[in-house]
Amino acid sequence: MSPKLSPENMIARRARILDAARWCFLNFGFSRTSMGDIAQRAGISRTLLYRGFKDKEDLFMQVFDDWMLSRLPLAMEAVQAPGSRRERLFAVCRRVLLEPWSEMEAAPMSSEFLDVCQGLSPEVAGRHRACLLECLNRVFDDPEVALVFLLALEGLIEDKPRLDVLGGRVRILVDHFTADDA
Repeated sequence: MSPKLSPENMIARRARILDAARWCFLNFGFSRTSMGDIAQRAGISRTLLYRGFKDKEDLFMQVFDDWMLSRLPLAMEAVQAPGSRRERLFAVCRRVLLEPWSEMEAAPMSSEFLDVCQGLSPEVAGRHRACLLECLNRVFDDPEVALVFLLALEGLIEDKPRLDVLGGRVRILVDHFTADDA
């Protein structure tokens, strides 16, 4: 029998598994990634992997949830940071869109990753969207403007642009929505 892990070690192992799974999903695709691939990359047995995750779909949803929702406290920090509304709004966009996009852009199966996120986990995507909308609402202090900005932001990734193109689009959008602040 193996020794019981401390809570800190359990958290570290879970993070290692989620990182390994995200890498596999982004590089091999959802359908071509096996639980064995993830276990091998995480340096654990498949049996141990199945103790923490029901199946590949469950693991994928937890990867997406962890990856996206973990970015939201950083976005909230950006909302509350000193600076102009333009600076804070761009910092929120950088945290929740540009930084994850930079990791996805380099991965061969990133487009499939986005599609699977929406298909397998609409509730996680919905939670992420609601939290992001809350951040934007705090920046704009106007729910309608925050919603329109979010809808526009979502539209910027429809054609899955390169990071530099997306960054330019975000800059244009932020400048447009904060033009009155100048």
